[in-house]
Amino acid sequence: MTRLSHVDADGSARMVDVTSKSDTVRRAVARGSILMSAETLAAIRTNTVEKGDVLAVARVAGIMAAKRTAELIPLCHSLPLTDVRMRLVPDESLPGIRVEAESATVAKTGVEMEAIVAVSIALVTIYDMAKSSDRQMTITDIALVSKSGGLSGDWNR
Repeated sequence: MTRLSHVDADGSARMVDVTSKSDTVRRAVARGSILMSAETLAAIRTNTVEKGDVLAVARVAGIMAAKRTAELIPLCHSLPLTDVRMRLVPDESLPGIRVEAESATVAKTGVEMEAIVAVSIALVTIYDMAKSSDRQMTITDIALVSKSGGLSGDWNR
């Protein structure tokens, strides 16, 4: 049986020791969506939601969340992020918003969690800002899309 990386010999949770690993360029992309009524999507697009510019606030929330990932997920390493890019795209075919985050660093461990957390918080922020007009919004399909760098190399969904 394979030994679990986040469990020590006594069975206690632990942070993985990455001391001996080399710093490498690492990138990760995650995506997710929020489904909503066509009326709510129209209000977001025309910037007529009571709380303000939904997409701008969600974009900043995603970036801030990526930077705080190690504070939210107990065994994550704190990483010096070199880039976080957020793309929020209204999509009438859902109807809703598609969110994508790309995170990057030069470090000993990857940035997958930072990208996933950025997408998650951006989507929750959209919900929070537009909930007064549509409580049935549904956050869906949050997933890692790709990662590059490190010992395990590149991975694509």
